[in-house]
Amino acid sequence: MASNWLILPLAIACFFTAISAEESTESKEFVLTLDHSNFTDVVSKNNFVVVEFYAPWCGHCKKLAPEFEKAASILSSHDPKIVLAKVDANEEVNKELASEHEIKGFPTLKIFRDGGKAVQEYKGPREADGIVAYLKKQSGPASAEIKSVEDAASFIDEKKVVVVGVFPKFSGEEFENYTTLAEKLRSDYEFGHTLDAKLLPRGEQSVSGPIIRLFKPFDELFIDFKDFHVDALEKFVEESSLPIVTLFNNDPSNHPFVVKFFNSPNAKAMLFLNISSEAGDSFKSKYHEVAEQYKGEGISFLLGDLEASQGAFQYFGLKEDQVPLIVIQTNDGQKYLKPNLEPDHLAPWVKEYKEGKVLPYKKSEPVPEENNEPVKVIVADNLQDIVFNSGKNGSILRLLSFLSPIYMYILIVLVEFYAPWCGHCKKLAPILDEVAISYQKEADIVIGKLDATANDIPTDTFEVQGYPTVYFRSASGKLVLYEGDRTKDDIIDFIEKNRDSKIANQEPEKDETAKDEL
Repeated sequence: MASNWLILPLAIACFFTAISAEESTESKEFVLTLDHSNFTDVVSKNNFVVVEFYAPWCGHCKKLAPEFEKAASILSSHDPKIVLAKVDANEEVNKELASEHEIKGFPTLKIFRDGGKAVQEYKGPREADGIVAYLKKQSGPASAEIKSVEDAASFIDEKKVVVVGVFPKFSGEEFENYTTLAEKLRSDYEFGHTLDAKLLPRGEQSVSGPIIRLFKPFDELFIDFKDFHVDALEKFVEESSLPIVTLFNNDPSNHPFVVKFFNSPNAKAMLFLNISSEAGDSFKSKYHEVAEQYKGEGISFLLGDLEASQGAFQYFGLKEDQVPLIVIQTNDGQKYLKPNLEPDHLAPWVKEYKEGKVLPYKKSEPVPEENNEPVKVIVADNLQDIVFNSGKNGSILRLLSFLSPIYMYILIVLVEFYAPWCGHCKKLAPILDEVAISYQKEADIVIGKLDATANDIPTDTFEVQGYPTVYFRSASGKLVLYEGDRTKDDIIDFIEKNRDSKIANQEPEKDETAKDEL
């Protein structure tokens, strides 16, 4: 799901992008306008192109537009050449181009190097001077030579991860592999190289290399590495640049590491508590011990201060009276929860999780005691029964229908995934009421709605990336995304054409051609 706190990196990424300035008939535009017809030609003929994929209605795009144009103006005389361009990804003719480059939100900037042979995400500032400084650095060498103590002091930032290669000479396989790595990861890290380890502020100064020394503002402060295979180098940098325990609080200097935490492919363990509380130090110590124990075993660890973690509580459906608590979320969307912890509970509970002895946690509103409105309320705890099990065990469901209207012998379901604050959802609500009223006499059809902000959704079945999203399950079990007009007549026409009459005994089949409705 894109609309939740765990997609924090995507939310932060929107702050790091910008588009061109408002058109002016009196001044020259420095940001090139590209579309499907000229995109490939422009990118292929330039060594360094920054392309903005935007939508005219996007608020972030509008806000950042003049900054991007100003940056383009400043960079117009830069040598080597830096081209700034924009693509209206909302235009129908450009949607295939946006899909090809995996544009999932606006604005998104990408850097195309060497005629488009290498593509990287833009991860720099959003104001003109910052954009200029970032792009000048990105267009230069991927690794900077350190020639003096002063160079090292200005290069090795105490709040950043910095990678430095120490070499006896700037040639050979090890140096070439290092520069390959620096080129690949240059948008994420600072890279430098030197012939003299004595210039560096930390670590053994007598080494002549080749050796990689990674400086970081946490844990052991620096670490050395000698395997110069590119894959091994990349793994070392990625793993070593993440703290053993990532701290999530209101300090902006910690935010880059929080982004890396959520971008990690590992399962994510998150301990939430009031860090300044009496038990805070004990929790931090025990948690760090657990993180050390499971280092390299596919789990990343984060410590979230209660004050900064309200987004997490909303996403997980948690309450402050459950603190201290730990949550582990796996890449398949499963969540595991242990509330009201003591420090000594941490190690045994994580061990039980690793052994598969902890049951998944599911965020759900209560199942309604009464569900008599035309549009039925669906929650996470009854989603499976209503949408997927309704065509099976028919006799049992018919018996249950005498006890509660929601347990009718349902064969066909239209379900809306909505957000209470969504304007389009509010507009659709009375229309769905009318559709539901039209089918009140047909016991085999249910029109339902699920608050996607208050209930977990099985992401392997439903792709909800915007609101409202409407899915339809036919009598034969086929599950498809409704993409028609949001009118009563169109929805009813769709139901009638797709309802079919076959009662399926197999699992519903998802339509692979369905696309998310934004």
